Order: sequence, then C-alpha cells, then structure tokens
Amino acid sequence: MNIKNNWKLSAIVMFVVVSMLDVSVAQASVNGWMAEAMKMLEEQSLGNLSAEQVKEGSEEVAEIQSEPVALFVQDIEPVVSQFAEEDIVNEEFYINLNKETIDRGYTVRAFDGLMKISLVPGILSQETPVEIIKLNEGMDQPWSLSRVSPVYQFEFKNKSAYDSSNPFEIELSYDKEDGRYKEVFFFDKGYGTWRPLPTREYPNEKFVRAMIYLPYARVAVFSYPEVLTVGRASWYKYKNGDYVASPDFPKGSILKVTNLENNKSIDVTVNDWGPERDLFPDRVVDLDKVAFGKIASVGAGIIDVKVEPIFIAKSNESRFGLGKLGATINPAISSSAAIVYVEEDGEIVYDKNATSSLSIASLTKLIAISTFFNTRPSLNEVVVYLDQDEKNNHRYVDEIWRIAKLELKEGDKITLEDLLYASLVGSYNNTIETIVRASGLTRDEFVAKMNENVIEWGAKSTHFIEPTGLAPENVSTAEDYAIITKELFKNPLIKKTSTMSVYEFGLLNREEKFKVVNRNHLILKNIYRIIGSKTGYLDEAGYCLMTRVRTPDNKHMVIVLLGADSRDQTFIETEELIQYGLLKKRGD
Repeated sequence: MNIKNNWKLSAIVMFVVVSMLDVSVAQASVNGWMAEAMKMLEEQSLGNLSAEQVKEGSEEVAEIQSEPVALFVQDIEPVVSQFAEEDIVNEEFYINLNKETIDRGYTVRAFDGLMKISLVPGILSQETPVEIIKLNEGMDQPWSLSRVSPVYQFEFKNKSAYDSSNPFEIELSYDKEDGRYKEVFFFDKGYGTWRPLPTREYPNEKFVRAMIYLPYARVAVFSYPEVLTVGRASWYKYKNGDYVASPDFPKGSILKVTNLENNKSIDVTVNDWGPERDLFPDRVVDLDKVAFGKIASVGAGIIDVKVEPIFIAKSNESRFGLGKLGATINPAISSSAAIVYVEEDGEIVYDKNATSSLSIASLTKLIAISTFFNTRPSLNEVVVYLDQDEKNNHRYVDEIWRIAKLELKEGDKITLEDLLYASLVGSYNNTIETIVRASGLTRDEFVAKMNENVIEWGAKSTHFIEPTGLAPENVSTAEDYAIITKELFKNPLIKKTSTMSVYEFGLLNREEKFKVVNRNHLILKNIYRIIGSKTGYLDEAGYCLMTRVRTPDNKHMVIVLLGADSRDQTFIETEELIQYGLLKKRGD
C-alpha cells in the first residue's frame, strides 16, 4: 500500500510529519521539506475528517503495521558488541543490508527482538549498514513521563539510502504492563525535548509500534503516569448512544473500549469529563448506558476494561500536559516568575525568578481582606455604598471601563459578609475600597497595616501603596507571596471564599440580585484538590495566579505565577506545576 497516494491516510501522515519538525539531526534538505509540511499542516487537520474516515484510516495503518515484512537472508550476519563510554557500557548492534535484501524487504531485529525496524520494499534505495545502540549511559528524562523501555539509537549509515519521504515502522518492547497510556518518543537534541510519535500499543504482547520519518534518532517508550488505559468502567445515562466520559482524552476523541471478561469491544466518542480520579482512582472511563449495554450487562454495574485511542481530538489545552515542543526535562514555564512551595516545611519544589520583585495586581486583595479581619468586624453589619469608593479606583486607571466593579449605586445597602464574598470571588475593586472605609481606619492607616502584616510574616520584598492591586507599584515576589499565602489561609472565610465558583446575593434597600463567578478555570475544572486561589491582571503586571492545593499526604502546596502573557497561560502552567509538585512529593 502506498501511503502517499492514499487520501484516507493523508491527515494521519501529516500528523507524523509535524511530529518530526525541527529535528536537529535531520539533513538540511529534509528541513526544507519539513518547513513545507508545516505550511501544509496549517491548511489540513486531522480534526477535519469524519469519525468514519478517521476510523477507516486508522484501520489501514493497522493493516500496514500487521503486514509481515520480515524476510530473512541467510548470508547477512548481524554483529552485537559492547563499547564503553566514560565507564558506561553501551550495547551495539550492526548489520549491513545489501541491495537484494532491501528490494525484498527486511525486518531488522536487535537485542533478541526487543527493538525492530520494519523496512518494506521501497523504504531504502541503496545498500546501507544499520546501526542500533542500546544506550545505557545517562540521558535526561522528561519529568512528566515514566520510561518503560531502554533508549535505543538507530542510524542508516548510508544517508542517501533513505530520502525521508516514506515512513517506516519501529517496534519497541517493554518489560512490564502498567495500565498507562504509552507512546514512542524521539529525542530532539535541538530543543532538548522528547517528542511523541504516532503509536499503536499492544499491551498483551508488551510492545508498541510507531511510524517515523528519520534516518537517525534516539527513541524510547514512555508512559503517561496519569493517563489510564486499563482499569474499571461504570455507566451513566445521558445521550443514549455510543458515548463515553473520560478524564484523560479530550471531547471528540474516539476510543475503543474492550470488556476484558468477554473481549467484546465498542468504539465510542468522548462527550463528557469524568470519572473523578480522586474519588475513583482505578476508573478508566464511564460509558453511556447504551454503550455499556453493548459489551456487558447493565446490571453488572462495573466491569474491567482496556481503552485504546483511535483518534485523539484537538484541544485548547495541552495534550496530556505536553507543550508544542513535546515532553520537557523540567516544567516549561514562560511566566516571568513562578514557585511551588510546601507550607509545612517551607520546601521549594520548583522556582523561576522567585525572588524578583514584580507587580502582583489583584493578588493584593487577599492581604486587604486579611487586614480588614484584624479589625474584628461583624459580618452581619450593614454597609452603605458611596460613589467615592469607586472614585478611589480612578487614581490608578485612566480607562474607567476596564476596572472590575460591582454595579452599585450611591446609598445601596449590603451586608459586610456579601461585600467580602463579592470582593474575593469577583475581584471587584470598588467594593474593596468600601471594605477599607468600613474598617474604621483611614485609607493610609489601612495600607500601612497591610505592609506591617506582610513584613511580620516574613515577606521582606513586598510593598503596597493601595488596597486593590490597581497600582503597578504594589509589588511582591513569587516566594514572598507563597509565604503570605500560608498566613492568609489561616482565616476560614478566605479559605472558603477563594474556592467558590459562584456566589449569589441581593441588596437590602432595593430588589437587585447579583451572581458573581470565579474566573479561575482550574476551580471550575475541578480535577485537583484546590483549597485556595486568586487571579490578578494589570497591563504592567501581566496575568497572575495563586493556587493552593492539598497533596495526597494532606500537606499544602502553593503555586504562584507572576507575569504571564494570558489567562490561559496561567491555567496551563499552574496545572503543569501542580502535576510536577505532586509527582516530586510522591517520589520523596
């Protein structure tokens, strides 16, 4: 089968192509072809295919992968040897493929078949030696993945024998099935990252197959620790069709779910998120009731299943936590500053520019609320709103319409409790000024108290000139703010309010109802055990986010990001740092 001439596989082939982009070891001529491929990819997407086309194309890839191409020639003798590099012993496999063998097709089997290269007729055009090295030397590993196979380096020594226009298949075996999703990755030396290849897994046989376009690469099998493919599944009643809820694969993905008891399978489309892994750690997916009934009795309730992705849909979020350049050795954080901090012992799990003083925008508000509580207010107290409260905001922002505010009128009456909840959940600036006025302190006295408090807590590089965060001169460091967070969340109302997704209340003097929505996407997503958060934004500060998470061993981990380019970036990078922190603490 000629892949290049098969329209059903064109999108899948293009996906292979984009995985190969920017590889430092590629030939210059291949780089030009790859750049053109990227341009083509922008105009063509796997997501544009129908489910039927994707499924049909995937089946044809499977046919290619299952075709027997191993034609053994008796006069070809592979050589296996060992060589030392800085006292590390690598293992080397070497074989010369002559023209006759190349024309007939051949499967190179190295290290007792643990690594194979399937070369169908037409892949190579000239005689070439093939070298495969099992690298026992140390290599940087992706922080978010678990390597389950050795690292192999293969090379066609005659570079002109392969023109990189036809993909070929590699097969790698692994020792132990861990029930996690696996892919073959190659190491991109130019970026120092590991990039995934389109992979098909055979868990019963404990090997994977992947398509690749490179005449030289370092490859290995990695599993995603948080992405389950073997476990349990229940059912839910929703759309009454062939649908599934998955906490791992994005909506629109197509999964093959197999009942391990009777081997019945069904292809289903992801249309919902779930089940919650915190509550059900062994649950892979939940099937729609109709789909569940096609592979098991509904009365069974829960069954053991295996999940295989047929098509993984595009998503606005990173694919299994990977960035555009693949799996990085350390978290790829582009925010100006960041920290992962454990409250109980002060351990800094990760930091980037954590001691640099930066504007913190609305993260200021939490300190203002904490300072207000030191005045021992009664939350039932009724406060009268004054227009002057909003006018204080205008000192720092010229474009008044850009200020987040609660739409109150002069003389409106509201309880202190509602005022506090609205100020934190909605991050309103005018209501913070109302709270300052209700404290009984002058504005200058109140701000002075804020500064005294943070210095007492140990935040030596933090300073405020006003209580809302509208002034870019309100500064702190990521490390300071992590220390501050520990003290802030000793207050139960701050703890409760900062994780509320929605708060509704009304005024006392007129019929007006308000619904305030939290802008922290991670709270709405409800995947992690988030027990505190605050967003912030100013042109001068960029996007800021503080998130507080409870770890499995009931410790408290604080993640602070300052100076991100977008709100989405704060969510993506915070999620990456949460995963990094949890993984590191799990390994301690």
